[in-house]
Amino acid sequence: MSKMLPIVAYGHPNLRKISTDIDKDYPELDQMIADMFETMYTSVGVGLAAPQVNKSIRLFIMDTSPYAEDHPEARNFKKVFINPEIIEETGDEWMFNEGCLSIPHIREDIHRKEIVRIQYYDQDFNFHDEEFSGVIGRVIQHEYDHLEGILFVDKVSTLRKTLLRRKLNDISKGNIDISYKMIFPVQKKKSAINH
Repeated sequence: MSKMLPIVAYGHPNLRKISTDIDKDYPELDQMIADMFETMYTSVGVGLAAPQVNKSIRLFIMDTSPYAEDHPEARNFKKVFINPEIIEETGDEWMFNEGCLSIPHIREDIHRKEIVRIQYYDQDFNFHDEEFSGVIGRVIQHEYDHLEGILFVDKVSTLRKTLLRRKLNDISKGNIDISYKMIFPVQKKKSAINH
């Protein structure tokens, strides 16, 4: 039976680590993937990367069905990506309003390339080399960034980052109202230094 995993919040160090490859002997991989899907559906996401559930491994999942009404290619697109490597991003940049389960209540228009070529292994460790575009390519690029320690808010302008600073600080401190379980970064107490 699958269970909901807590999602790490903005500011957590695991969101900034570069994830490591795994092999097919990774302990309880099938269970982890099932738990990740459960977590993603419960928290109403379309993608989830392992670093978001506190595991620094190269794994992400996605199900773009919620976008199917506006993007027909997204219908019934459900996949597991293990040890993915983006080979190439091509085509024109286009804007799309992105959000992230680790950064709740913040959405920003992000520019990304139209087409992505990615090599990866599926859940049965079969190798794939495929090209994706549109909203599917977009979600792949967003989730892949998580494996590289990159967040979508890193891609906004300096001005937008400044305007978002308070909201991001509130998220990292847990000063938010959310419907799913999260792990917030440990807030270090500042010690006074006397000179």
